[in-house]
Amino acid sequence: MSAEIMTTDNTPLTEDDVRRIVKEEVGAALKKDPGMKTGAIVASKGTLDWAYPPLILANAAAAVGMDVSVFFTFYGLNVVHKDFEKKLKVDPVGNPAMPMPVPMPDLVTAMPGMVTLASKMMKKRFSDHKVAGIGELIDSALEMDVRLIACQMTVDVFGYDQADFLDGVEFGGAAAFMAEARKSNLTLFV
Repeated sequence: MSAEIMTTDNTPLTEDDVRRIVKEEVGAALKKDPGMKTGAIVASKGTLDWAYPPLILANAAAAVGMDVSVFFTFYGLNVVHKDFEKKLKVDPVGNPAMPMPVPMPDLVTAMPGMVTLASKMMKKRFSDHKVAGIGELIDSALEMDVRLIACQMTVDVFGYDQADFLDGVEFGGAAAFMAEARKSNLTLFV
């Protein structure tokens, strides 16, 4: 037996009433906590397969109205480097779960040329499924005002210059990013 929920004037609560109330409550919560509209993502991997997750997540968050920052540190710098197309590869030895056209022993996947082959296979698989490439995801993120922040300490340690990175990339330290991340509602380490 289901009981009807009644309003204060003793009339039944409709589905539209519930939707309106939920929308009002969410709106009020967002006004109280602006952090619910922010996201902070750390990208520390510099291979092709690990370049997609932080960029896809950042684009998705920005698309739903979140203010998003991605902090690229250590090998994650490869993702926002001007030479990202050359730097971002996938190694089948380091990724044993990578689907291959036929089962291959590790010895075969370690042979010269397999990194190039595996990288081409991954790019083709993404392209065949109409997934944007890394360059497109970066451009889209920048268009939606996603902050792409390169870790200045890692830039210095690896001997890079700021000119080595894509236009639109910012530079900052871990402490500055942590100050932003601690206020965010969504914080991810990918």
